[in-house]
Amino acid sequence: MASIFSKIVNGEIPCHKIAETEDFLAFLDAFPVTKGHTLVIPKKEVDYLFDLDEKLYADLFLFAKSIVPALENAVPCLRIGVSVIGLEVPHAHVHLLPLNSMADADFSKKIKMSQEELAELATKIRSGL
Repeated sequence: MASIFSKIVNGEIPCHKIAETEDFLAFLDAFPVTKGHTLVIPKKEVDYLFDLDEKLYADLFLFAKSIVPALENAVPCLRIGVSVIGLEVPHAHVHLLPLNSMADADFSKKIKMSQEELAELATKIRSGL
């Protein structure tokens, strides 16, 4: 069965897209931990990050890195944190989290953002790419 991320890649489920290449997609998390919480995924469905082949693994992180300056400009923060948990969706992915404190990386707490707020934020981030 296709993961929710594969359904997003295939356009079956909408997302607030930040950036896309032939191999990767970055979009705002629908249930963010912090404002600007971005998910970066390979389009190829592989469950476990460390099962990605070396090139795809390295390119995933280079793609994620390319988004960071625009994310920092759109969401003022001390830095962008990177988290890989891998339990919530069976599709390799990286979380980019604008952080101002360690508490901002608490995945047990979610913030509420409307679809309109997410759309505006996605546009703001994309404009910085």
